[in-house]
Amino acid sequence: MPIYEYYCKACDKKFETLIRGGETAACPECGTQDVRRLLSACGFVSKGEGGQTMNTSAGSACGGCSSTSCSSCGI
Repeated sequence: MPIYEYYCKACDKKFETLIRGGETAACPECGTQDVRRLLSACGFVSKGEGGQTMNTSAGSACGGCSSTSCSSCGI
């Protein structure tokens, strides 16, 4: 059962929720189902070239920089 991130169009809030089967997400703040599922950044730690540790769990940016595009660091 995956946990998804959503954005509520009615109250402008981001939230996470567990979705089972054919359930529909509802905003915990205002209760509306007028929500949009967001693309979540997966978090993992990888051993790169030479044994360097690269952590990609820092939101949408790479763990070692402030860029929002992984093409800037080559991951």
